[in-house]
Amino acid sequence: MKNVMPAFKMLLIMSVICGGIYTVALTGIGQLFFPEKANGSIVKVTHNGAEKVIGSKLLGQEFTEAQFLQGRPSGVSNLSGVSSEQKDAVSKRVEQLKKENPDQTARIPADLVTGSGSGVDPEISLAGAHYQIPRIAKARGISEEVVQKAIEKNTTGDLFGKIGEPRVNVLGVNLHLKELKTK
Repeated sequence: MKNVMPAFKMLLIMSVICGGIYTVALTGIGQLFFPEKANGSIVKVTHNGAEKVIGSKLLGQEFTEAQFLQGRPSGVSNLSGVSSEQKDAVSKRVEQLKKENPDQTARIPADLVTGSGSGVDPEISLAGAHYQIPRIAKARGISEEVVQKAIEKNTTGDLFGKIGEPRVNVLGVNLHLKELKTK
């Protein structure tokens, strides 16, 4: 009992510090300095006078209609990049994209046919967005320049001008496109 009591007291103290004080402190700091991100970067729209939650800027959603920008394939897998299952999945996605984008002759960007590690990426590459412009413009009956502007408005650059590449928020583009008049 002599050895158990100090261990139990230490467990209790560390539980209060790590489970309580630390958690409350980090939550408070997040709410104070980054309230939008701390609350999930929720996207809301007003429809018929009522506010409705439609998604998050941090989580990718599946868009399959021709008039919308499509994101990365969802679904987490641990398939090796050289496995036959992965090659089959990518081949099927390539064929599907060719069918959905018959006017496009450019090479299909890798992020449109390969799943991500998380399976819920909210952004795609600029090349992935540009690849889809002709299909979206045709489906909406608008010019490709209008679609390009929607993409530009929802593109974030590389970090500090040095790290990474520009990326496009799929939900942001689709919200912008939804505001436009469709066919």
